[in-house]
Amino acid sequence: MKIIHLTDLHLVAPTRKLFALDPLEHFKAAIASINLNHFDAELVLISGDLVDQGETEAYIALKEALKSLKIPYALGMGNHDNRAHLQSVFPELPQDDNGFVQYAIKTSGGTFIMLDTAKEGSHAGELCTKRLAWLSHTLEKHSDQDIFIVLHHPTVETGIRFMDSIKLQDVEAFANIVKKHNNIRHLFFGHVHRPITGNWQGISFSLMPSLNHQAALNLEIDAKRLLGSHEPPAYGVVIIEEQSLVVHFNYFMQETRKYFGSSSLHVDLA
Repeated sequence: MKIIHLTDLHLVAPTRKLFALDPLEHFKAAIASINLNHFDAELVLISGDLVDQGETEAYIALKEALKSLKIPYALGMGNHDNRAHLQSVFPELPQDDNGFVQYAIKTSGGTFIMLDTAKEGSHAGELCTKRLAWLSHTLEKHSDQDIFIVLHHPTVETGIRFMDSIKLQDVEAFANIVKKHNNIRHLFFGHVHRPITGNWQGISFSLMPSLNHQAALNLEIDAKRLLGSHEPPAYGVVIIEEQSLVVHFNYFMQETRKYFGSSSLHVDLA
């Protein structure tokens, strides 16, 4: 099974830019790339920070752009999102009994669980007791299937100190739940605006760059400052098999020359 992972679109109201970049233009370019090259994907995950300021106009632009995507998609909440505004524009978006944007999606390769880690008035992530109870129940319900969990805020420190200061809080409570289930195969994160992979609690994870602006790879700056970067956007192409999971980072806006060749052949690029 193939899926696509996007994160941190940071859409703004039409005609506006963000850090001198056009997030809607980037998102439309990503959709065009997916439609052209990965039309066989089963699902597109979009793991939060759908918009930058929580504006209704930006969510309307998101919904309009998504009309051209040829693959089913799943939307998640991030710290820049406004839950009420998102739900007003996407009334069909599933939510749990407490109004959080949390739901499960069955696919041919297993069940994807979308978690809502947005915390009112904070950029840090939160899974309150109600959200954790929903997660625990959902994991029990799907205990006979492979599970993939999608949440905006990482559970791990990445070394980028400012972003580490606003990662998921009270990680231990989340860990206590996931440790009870040996069918959780992978975690999909956003938030940090970097290409990162690793392992947490014995579970592999991947974290995608933003579709707009990035956090520079600087591990020395203190937690009070974040160094931004105009490194290119990327989305993840994830290949899931019974015994393996592979994540490719596709820098779709980097136009480079492609050719067939090998180390034993001379290739003329002129």
